[in-house]
Order: sequence, then structure tokens, then C-alpha cells
Amino acid sequence: MIELIEGLPESVVGLEGVGEITAEDYEKVAMPAIERVREGREKVRLLYVLGERFEKYTAGAMWDDTKLGLSHPFSWEKIAVVTDEGSMRAMLKGFGWLVPGEVKLYSVAELEDAKAWVSA
Repeated sequence: MIELIEGLPESVVGLEGVGEITAEDYEKVAMPAIERVREGREKVRLLYVLGERFEKYTAGAMWDDTKLGLSHPFSWEKIAVVTDEGSMRAMLKGFGWLVPGEVKLYSVAELEDAKAWVSA
């Protein structure tokens, strides 16, 4: 599932992956949260945490994640991805340049730094 991270500035959408993430999580939680922020501003900032509670993506969720990153290509200002998951880090390093906007990768121990960067 995807949970919203509270306590961030209005321009920042905070998402945390918990357990298994499905396409339905993107459709019911992530995309509506991002659309709410997009309504009031030109650019959106995203904090995406795949920490200790994250287990895996379903195939549909991986596709929706890709669509989310490439949707509204000029709407992304900053994206902070927080994870220690090796395959996720490798994928972001290899393909992060495809995502519009500025993307930074953080370890779970650097969560507070990620929040500060994406909020600034």
C-alpha cells in the first residue's frame, strides 16, 4: 500500500510504500494526492520513501510508477527518493535522468535530509 506522509509543505507530496504496492494504490492514493497539489501550482515536489516497511511492487504498480514519473513532464520540480533497496537504487541511477525535474536519491538514514531538500 501507499501511505501519505503528513507534515510537509503544501507543495510537497509525501508517499511511503508499505508492504506490497499495487496499481490500485497509485490510482487511489498517489495520483489523487499529486493532482490535488498540481491544481494550485505549476510545479510539484515529491518525497517517495521505500524504507524498511516496503516489501515489493506488483507488475501493475511498476507500470503505474513509470507512468506517474513521466506524466505531466513539466510539472515535476524536485523528486527525492529515499530507499536502501539495491535494485531500486540501481534503477533510479540508471534511468533517473528520464524523469523530468531534479531527482535525488537518499538512503533511509538520510530521510530528514531528503525532506529538507525537497521542501526547500
